[in-house]
This record gives sequence, structure tokens and C-alpha cells, in this order.
Amino acid sequence: MVRSLTLTTLRDGGLDHVGIKTAAGIVDVSLAARGLGVTDPPRTVEDVIAGRGAVAELPRIVASAPREAIRAATAVEFGPLVSNPSKIVCVGLNYRAHIAETGGKTPPYPDLFNKFNTALNRHNGTVRVSNLPLAQFDYESELVAIVGTTARNVAESEALQHVFGYTTGNDFSARDAQLRVSQWMTGKTPDEFAPLGPWLVTADQIPDPQTLQVQTFVNDETAPRQDMNTAQMIHSCAKILSYTSQFITLEPGDVIFTGTPSGVILGYPKEKQVWLKPGDRIRTVISKLGELRFTLV
Repeated sequence: MVRSLTLTTLRDGGLDHVGIKTAAGIVDVSLAARGLGVTDPPRTVEDVIAGRGAVAELPRIVASAPREAIRAATAVEFGPLVSNPSKIVCVGLNYRAHIAETGGKTPPYPDLFNKFNTALNRHNGTVRVSNLPLAQFDYESELVAIVGTTARNVAESEALQHVFGYTTGNDFSARDAQLRVSQWMTGKTPDEFAPLGPWLVTADQIPDPQTLQVQTFVNDETAPRQDMNTAQMIHSCAKILSYTSQFITLEPGDVIFTGTPSGVILGYPKEKQVWLKPGDRIRTVISKLGELRFTLV
């Protein structure tokens, strides 16, 4: 597996391609490879995860990238971190404080559901809620694991060996659609309801994913709406991966949302529930992984 790199997806003229975050800026891998005479570099984040192209050249590309191939993070457009995973697996009700605030019951096993690829969204992207016949829009900031190697029926003690890296995600939700039926699908996986990114931090840089602080900010608020450590998960990342792999073969590039902490709007007293609306800006911040921003339109 690739080690000690932080990946992202750059978008230029509608074309998405891989970049690597460094102290100097984001290395445009394709542009740097061309300048260094490296043939067949990986074109996308998914290429890097799957080992397609000259992945072994990435450390040299980063170390020797010409200045014109290094771009400022404030001057680029980001694409979806991944665009075509075979699966997007999500976990509901994975923090006891979140279960308490929403009146749920603690599940004895990871409570799995899914999103579809059309829900994938990007850093600085938009979620078009004004086109939906719904009104109760809510944030759910979450740690997300990206699978790096095929996992089928793996032991919990070995599960994290199958993780390529971690990123910041938001399981954006429409509560009125989610809760009016027994299945959550329509409230969880409309188009653009799965913002991810901007950074994919390789797993070696996060030796223990149960030590990360997850926060949510709305608009210009300085106090986080959500603020909880992943140590408080009921089911750890390793448990989620192991349990899921008992039923579903996880493949490189698969996306796993690991559940949201307390602080969601649904958990407020009804008289204080002010649902998100077009124009609202959401920031999801996870320690060591960075900040994901998106806007409702």
C-alpha cells in the first residue's frame, strides 16, 4: 500500500485527476510526472488505491515536482475524492449520546445501510436541496474509511490492515423522508448527499482511528454543533469493517461512513429544531484529516 501521502482530487475543465498535498502546496501528479519524464502515472485517487499506473514513482514525483506543478489549495477546484466505488456502506446509531438524543435503542450489531454513487459530492461543492419536496435537512459529520485491499470475512484484529486511508465525510440527511418510512434510503441517498474530502490520509498516518475529534460548524458559528471523539464509538472502525466483511466482500475504493456523534438537529427539542436551508454553509472538521466544506442551494 501507498504510505505517508495525503491525496486529493483536482478538477480542471471537468477532468478529475489526482493531487498530493505537501507543505509547499498540492502536487499535480500528471503535470509533475510529465515534467519528470514519468510515463503512465496514476490518473485518479482510485488508480492509486488500486495500484494502477506508476504508483511506485509517487514519492519521487512528490519530492522532485517542478514548481509549475505545485498548486495552492486556495486556487484549485476539487473534484469528488472518489467517483465510482463499488459500495458506500454507512453505519447508523454508533455513538450512545446520539442514540440518546434521538430516542433510539442501542443496536447489538453495527446498523448498516448504504448510499449510492450519485450521492457522492466534493469539497466546496453544493447540495441542491431546493429541488427536493422535503424540508428537514440535517448534517451528520463522520469519519470515513476507504478500503485499500479486498476484505472478506476478516478478523477484527486484522481489519484495519485493509484500510487504505481515512477522510472527512458528511452523511447529509433529510429527516422527513428518512423517518416517514421504516427504511432510511430516501432520506439518506438523494443526489449529492455524501460530501467527502478534500484529503485522503493514508492509514499509516492514522495508526489509531479511535482518537480523532469530529466537529460540525454551521455558517459563521464559532461553537461546534457536534464535538465528539471517535473513541466514543460503540463499534470501532475495525469492528465495522470486520462485521461488514462477513456479509459483503469489501473491495479497494469502497467507502465506509462510520456513524455520527450527538449534536444533530434531529436531537434538539422540537421547539428548537431549525432545519438547514438553501444558503447555509456546513463545515465538517476532523483532527488530522482536515476540513470539508459545502453549501446548500
